[in-house]
Amino acid sequence: MAQPDLSLLTGQQRSNWIRLRTMILLRWVAIVGQLVALTVAQRYYGLQLELGLCYLAVGVSVIGNLIAIFVFPENKRLNETENLLMVMFDLLQLAFLLFLTGGLHNPFALLLLGPVSISAAVLTTRSTLLVGGTAIVLVTLLSEFHLPLRTQQGFILRIPDLFVFGNWIALVIAISFFGAYSRRVTSEIHSMSDALSATQMALSREQKLTDLGGVVAAAAHELGTPLATIKLASAELIEELDDRPELREDAALIREQADRCRDILRDMGRAGKDDLHLRQAPLMTVVQEAAEPHTHRGKSVHYTHDPDAGAEIDQPAILRKPEIIHGLRNLVQNAVDFSRAHVWIEAHWTAEHITLRIMDDGRGFPPQLLGRIGDPFVRRRKSGSDGQQRPEYEGMGLGLFIAKTLLERSGAELSFSNGSDPYGDEDPSSHIGAVVEVIWPRDKIDARIGENAVPTGLNAPITV
Repeated sequence: MAQPDLSLLTGQQRSNWIRLRTMILLRWVAIVGQLVALTVAQRYYGLQLELGLCYLAVGVSVIGNLIAIFVFPENKRLNETENLLMVMFDLLQLAFLLFLTGGLHNPFALLLLGPVSISAAVLTTRSTLLVGGTAIVLVTLLSEFHLPLRTQQGFILRIPDLFVFGNWIALVIAISFFGAYSRRVTSEIHSMSDALSATQMALSREQKLTDLGGVVAAAAHELGTPLATIKLASAELIEELDDRPELREDAALIREQADRCRDILRDMGRAGKDDLHLRQAPLMTVVQEAAEPHTHRGKSVHYTHDPDAGAEIDQPAILRKPEIIHGLRNLVQNAVDFSRAHVWIEAHWTAEHITLRIMDDGRGFPPQLLGRIGDPFVRRRKSGSDGQQRPEYEGMGLGLFIAKTLLERSGAELSFSNGSDPYGDEDPSSHIGAVVEVIWPRDKIDARIGENAVPTGLNAPITV
């Protein structure tokens, strides 16, 4: 089953989420802060500053903001290049102000971390590395080249060289750490957001298919009687029109088309009904329904249940929830994809729990990834045999994440491990593969007991 297309949610497209208005507002805050700092330093502390050049640097930011306000619409969203240029401009403007006001002797040198953090949050990794590298170069230059801070009496304000070196080391480490930390956290948030969006899309698709099947089945049920009446009436007309061949042909055509409509509705109705009886189904029936799309792909799928669970009549009936069917379908797909020839689906139930185990005879989960299975976008390098067996496989872990999320939403707990098939009578080493165990508390999905029990009764007729 094809996974949802997330190309519009990932990569470079993320920069398009940032509005120009947001960057303009942040720059206005920086401009106000810079003007306040210059005014306080000059009037209250009597520092001798190159006010002309300082106000020129601030004025360039003001002009840039005014141009952006009057030239571009308020709802404009910046692309990757435009965002990069905005951040680089702010970084260079701040570095120029620090050059005019003491370099690393100025405690406001800490503000160089701002543009780096913003780039890590909204730009790609390449752009973040460019901004971070530029910031490190500027910090290094400012440690050596800057205009000194002078008091009103002409004394130079400076800190010992050891502290300047310490400030330089601290800023370089902070730029690297905050950039990497912000980038990592942002990537995790984006990956989880994308995966949850894909899960919602998959569940929505499954729900639509279920609803469509119910509508079609109900329509087939309701139209069965009118079609039977049409067929009966047309058959009587055929018998009574033996002496009028042209009308007899029309009556025969009506009967033929009525039969065709009956066949079409019967085939479409096999998708299932949304009535009181088929909102539930026996456990193994739901499992087979979920696995059916992958049973004709050249691998053998075996269904078993614990013989100690009782006779077939004791088999529990569970809710036919879209999240259960789609989640199990993804697990079966993963097992079929990586199996050599066989997949086993084992069911077991007690008075408290319902358990499913999905096993295959493949090579199993990579041991180093067992603890991370179920996380979205987990990538690993494919081996040569993987590329031959599944050349189209991207290995993002998205299918297992969707399955895990949907099944946990229905109340299940999942565990992933590697083991051996207990049913094989050949070489045991050929049956070592992945094992996925899904356990529900019985009252969460049982359709006959508890709060989820489906009421029984007559199907409600369709009203127009």
